[in-house]
Amino acid sequence: MLDKDIITQLKGIFANLETSFTFVVNGASNREETRNMVEFARDFASSSPAIEVKEVDTPTEENAPVLEIWRDGNPTGVSFCGIPNGHEFTSLILAVLNGAGMGKNLPDDALRTRIEHLQGPCELFTFVSLTCTNCPDVVQALNIIALINPAYSNKTIDGAVAQEMVKTYNIQSVPTVYANGELLHVGRSDLGELVSKLEEKFGSAAEPGADDATARGFDAIVAGGGPAGAAAAIYLARKGLKTAVVAGRIGGQVKDTTDIENLISVPLTTGTALAADIRKHLEAYDITILDNRKIASCNLEGFPKTITTDSRETFAAPILVIATGASWRRLGVPGEEEYIGRGVAFCTHCDAPFFAGKRVAVVGGGNSGIEAAIDLAGIASHVDVFEFLDELKADEVLRKKLATFDNVDVHLSSAVSEVEGNGSKVTGLKVKDRKTDTVNHYDVDGVFVQIGLTPNSAPFDEQLKVNKGKEIITDRAGRTDVAGVYAAGDVSDTPFKQIVIAMGSGATAALSAVDDRMRGITPS
Repeated sequence: MLDKDIITQLKGIFANLETSFTFVVNGASNREETRNMVEFARDFASSSPAIEVKEVDTPTEENAPVLEIWRDGNPTGVSFCGIPNGHEFTSLILAVLNGAGMGKNLPDDALRTRIEHLQGPCELFTFVSLTCTNCPDVVQALNIIALINPAYSNKTIDGAVAQEMVKTYNIQSVPTVYANGELLHVGRSDLGELVSKLEEKFGSAAEPGADDATARGFDAIVAGGGPAGAAAAIYLARKGLKTAVVAGRIGGQVKDTTDIENLISVPLTTGTALAADIRKHLEAYDITILDNRKIASCNLEGFPKTITTDSRETFAAPILVIATGASWRRLGVPGEEEYIGRGVAFCTHCDAPFFAGKRVAVVGGGNSGIEAAIDLAGIASHVDVFEFLDELKADEVLRKKLATFDNVDVHLSSAVSEVEGNGSKVTGLKVKDRKTDTVNHYDVDGVFVQIGLTPNSAPFDEQLKVNKGKEIITDRAGRTDVAGVYAAGDVSDTPFKQIVIAMGSGATAALSAVDDRMRGITPS
């Protein structure tokens, strides 16, 4: 089941594993998929004497084999329905390492305390696709919660092997998370956001205001952990400034990118690999990484500057570099929010398989929209592309590629006015022809929104100058209109939203901050 080279690599990963683990495989032993799961588990377990396999010949409610992870003879609350191959293979490895306290993605003390204080009991199950690039982050985060808080469990369900459950819950997007049978979350996320959602839904045993404190002692704070934020932090640290990075996740939007072919000197890499390299580079310096946090507010008046997170932590420093990036822009029309995860989607790599043989729509005629349409054309029965402008904005090479598909219709000068549904899923779109003012109805089963990005400037836009698109306005050196505050990357008005440009923008902002410090504009 597992390649010998993979087993050899696993032996290296688990060479120092001392905690005892048992992979308990549940499922009818006379079924092929159960036998395959057992073979997979045994191959995996052969990498370490600390891991053993136990078979339980019992049908499961998912009608598919389930692998439970037990630690020192007790269930950890972490399990996988379906063989965790593909992107979830890493989730399995990390579940073992984190269960032994050896994982590198374990939360810091502040976030761990929040997880310990979560009220339960709570049974989580997470629908995934093994080809989904967003799913592992959610799975790994929920597994960490289960490993830390005994009142929580998380079962990762491969939708391809649990078709009955997929139909029952009308799953049309992954990752989709249910908590005690109720929908909790759809789409990409990180540990901090998921903990916040669970606190809101189930409560916390922590006393109100217990975490309210201001962490000082930093020379500079970088808000954001993507290419711009990482570059800024590294340049600041290299200049001897004590630097902290406060971010949702290291890598930012890069983690949602598949192949990257325009990072100079690197002919080809992936978003996941680049995000890992970014973290490794940050860790090579004396930089405090405070990830899994969402910035809720700030105070930029005077010195020091302060930022406060959704977990009530406050960080202060005389220098603040804002590099919080951007997020997918929404249509903002009736029905969109209601049907996210039930036909409205943003990631073709994650959700396209759910629409095999169905009619779908792509909203947006830029590069991302046409790339999505090309991906979907090979899966869906028909694809309608709606572009607001009078012509497609995508590169010529993509337009030519799209023209080779006979199951794609392009509608220009078209404004989507409503997403229609039957209460459980998307059934169609209302689209206004901007030239004739005629409103047409299109029967579609899914809508992929690809209309660009919106900057994550909300915590700062009332204290800094921003343009009409809410981008933070900077001079050519990354300075904002407030002394000691700098902006870089996609959150700023830096033109051309590209990884290599964001990195340069972050470095420029950091060097400007160092220069201002030397000249006494900001205090040392």
